Amino acid sequence: MPELPEVETVCRGLAEALEGHRFATIELRRGDLRWPLPADFAERLEGRLVRRVRRRAKYILLETDGAEVMLAHLGMSGKMLVEPPGRTPPPLGPHDHVIFTTDHGMRVAFNDVRRFGMLDLCAADALDQHPLLQGLGPEPLGNDFSAPVLSTRLAGKRTPIKAALLDQHVVAGLGNIYVSEALFRARISPRRQANTVAGARAERLVPAIKLVLQEAIAAGGSSLRDYVQASGELGCFQHNFDVYDREGEPCQNCQRNSVRRIVQSGRSSFYCPTCQR
Repeated sequence: MPELPEVETVCRGLAEALEGHRFATIELRRGDLRWPLPADFAERLEGRLVRRVRRRAKYILLETDGAEVMLAHLGMSGKMLVEPPGRTPPPLGPHDHVIFTTDHGMRVAFNDVRRFGMLDLCAADALDQHPLLQGLGPEPLGNDFSAPVLSTRLAGKRTPIKAALLDQHVVAGLGNIYVSEALFRARISPRRQANTVAGARAERLVPAIKLVLQEAIAAGGSSLRDYVQASGELGCFQHNFDVYDREGEPCQNCQRNSVRRIVQSGRSSFYCPTCQR
């Protein structure tokens, strides 16, 4: 599933393509993705000016000059693919489910092979109350995410720190890849009990989270299976992993031990048992 850096990269590509332009037509090639599309979805967006494209957690928020915001999630295999004006777009495929065309000829196709993605419309003044956004934790790249904030949110949690960081109510947008990478950089074991990650450990972990996310965004995200940028290009951060998906390879820090893989809550965690405590 695309994580924060991948969704942020897609948002930036969509912002460049769509902001300041109006939707001329919206073609629904099916009436549902993970869930049914809202009633009159196309009619409610056609003619609207796209004012801003931004991200909240792993969700894409498209703000228009109307009273509603389009909310999108890429699911497991979703893509938002931009075809610039003036260029003959490739033929639509069976998994191009929703086609957005702007007043200047830009085409954006929502492609989703597995159909775990979603599109919804929400009143702009009720966005924080949307069931998918309500109660989300702070944005890890925001100024309000700090070591004291993280320590407070982890207080009393007796789950492993890896599981706690994947809880979107603790911090929004983190996923399996970047939690593994950030814990390695902070020298914290994914097995460590979450309520013990306070003080000096939190002071190491928060900047590690921010830095790994920033580096991944700069690299266009990580392309492991289905993810591509809005341009169709692959991300490159997968070439910079320290531990993720590197089971059995030497630890790049200590060189004395190999990266290990364990399963926590059904997900793979990668770490160095020497460096991470």
